Amino acid sequence: MQKQYLTLAGVLGAIAVIVGAFGAHGLESRLDEEMMAVYQTGVQYHFYHAIALLALCLAPSALWTSKSAVWAARLFIIGTVFFSGSLYILAISGIKWLGAITPFGGTAWIAAWICVALSAKALSTPEN
Repeated sequence: MQKQYLTLAGVLGAIAVIVGAFGAHGLESRLDEEMMAVYQTGVQYHFYHAIALLALCLAPSALWTSKSAVWAARLFIIGTVFFSGSLYILAISGIKWLGAITPFGGTAWIAAWICVALSAKALSTPEN
């Protein structure tokens, strides 16, 4: 399981670089300042959560005995798709209702971070 999510962390990181470069070199002259800021917010949070997923994957294997760690990984991915994905599409298409999807991604990320905190129990030892 950990190996699969590590692969996905790499894929998410690569996609973040691609969409970031596309925004900087392909969209800068096509989007107004406001929509460029929306797009850049998507890229920024995409990177943050790809790195968070990578860090989770590099945590001790004992952490992965917790269902919370697995759910954290899933929710980091889901959050990226909904939050960053909706911002990318909103910025490029101008379809305003897509902004209503973005909070679902943010909520998934909040839940992911809570799952990370809960997964710490898997690392507990009798001395702690």
